[in-house]
Amino acid sequence: MVAPSLIPMKAGDRVKTDRRDAAMLAKLHRSGELTAVWVPDAAHEAMRDLVRARATAMRVLGKARQHLQGFLLRHGRIYAGKRGWTLAYRRWLTTVRFDHPAGQIVLQDYIHAVTDAEARVDCLTKRIEELAPQWSMTPFVEAVQAMRGVAFIVAVTVVAEVGDFSRFDNPRQLMAFLGLVPSEHSSGVTIRRGGITKAGNALDRRALIEGAWTYRMQAHVSKLHDRNERLPQAIRDIAWKA
Repeated sequence: MVAPSLIPMKAGDRVKTDRRDAAMLAKLHRSGELTAVWVPDAAHEAMRDLVRARATAMRVLGKARQHLQGFLLRHGRIYAGKRGWTLAYRRWLTTVRFDHPAGQIVLQDYIHAVTDAEARVDCLTKRIEELAPQWSMTPFVEAVQAMRGVAFIVAVTVVAEVGDFSRFDNPRQLMAFLGLVPSEHSSGVTIRRGGITKAGNALDRRALIEGAWTYRMQAHVSKLHDRNERLPQAIRDIAWKA
């Protein structure tokens, strides 16, 4: 299948008919100038929708936490610990009190919003775990988890959004598809490179970038070993080299 937006068009060509389109597509196909796209089946599309629903729930959870923390900060209720949303932080939330009943009502409402959002994320995560074994792309999900920083959710997200990895001839094409290559405006001997292009799928790009952050720290070899035990030897060899 060919995406309409990827079909080359002549500037100023304002005559469009089925006959002209068919002739143009035949000529472009013969010259190899058409860009083919991969079309997922119904099962893959359903899993992709489920993964995206969880990503939406995560954004809602992040907003709910921001609203609660912003409310507390505005009223001078500052947590003395180093990290938020730990067990100690949640215990501290139960000790926060406001003199006016309205303030206490708002606090409880924000806390309930966070709790509901967390329950939604947990529910969707469990549904993904339950349906993943029935998915045709499960072997790819398991193989991707052989890499550091790629646990189950990141692996499912990457596979669901990318789909068929074989349509990319090399890693550079995959990175360009995800917008992870640097932008460039060069001419002659002048070379100017900027930030990444951020083209393509934002959800996949974010998952891979967050997974890559783990390479700044020392690997937990025991966890990787346990996770890779069920994978074929060829995949394990490649993962250990990476």
